[in-house]
Amino acid sequence: MRLNRWITFLRGVNVGSGKRLPMKALAAALEEAGYTNVATYIQSGNIVFDSEHDNYWDVSADLTDLLRENFDITPRSQVYAPQDLVRIITLNPYKDEGLEEPKSVHFFLLAEPAEEARLDDLQEIKAHNEAFELTDEAFYLLAPDGIGRSKLVEKLDRLLGVPMTGRNMRTIYKVAELAGLDVEAL
Repeated sequence: MRLNRWITFLRGVNVGSGKRLPMKALAAALEEAGYTNVATYIQSGNIVFDSEHDNYWDVSADLTDLLRENFDITPRSQVYAPQDLVRIITLNPYKDEGLEEPKSVHFFLLAEPAEEARLDDLQEIKAHNEAFELTDEAFYLLAPDGIGRSKLVEKLDRLLGVPMTGRNMRTIYKVAELAGLDVEAL
């Protein structure tokens, strides 16, 4: 059977006092479950692997079961094929700024299109040097002062109205490289 490459971002693991998930243990559990070429990047739930699954929903459901059974957690997982991540990276309007300072550009990966997004409210609360762009798959944020003090980030979940998980540009690029993508060419 043909193996497919998948990229998964888990929401809310190993941040603050929340859900703890050792990446080495996760990789071992995935391999034991039949996934191959498993790689993780840092401790925030960034995973690349090959699987016989041929659709996002099966990967997500299987991963949810694995996390619940092995680690007693059920974080939201967002699953992408490599071509999806290529599209998300390519649509980033702040690539140039991110190449200078990768931690200033953030990708908030949306579980579904934010059709009810309150963009006017976001515009009102953003800092003078912040900028953002919304697509069906991602909310891109340029935050030169970081996201720790950003009023926009504090209210992003509520004002976009859809589940999401955020990563800075450096993390997105590193995970893309783990998946075998040539980010320099994007």
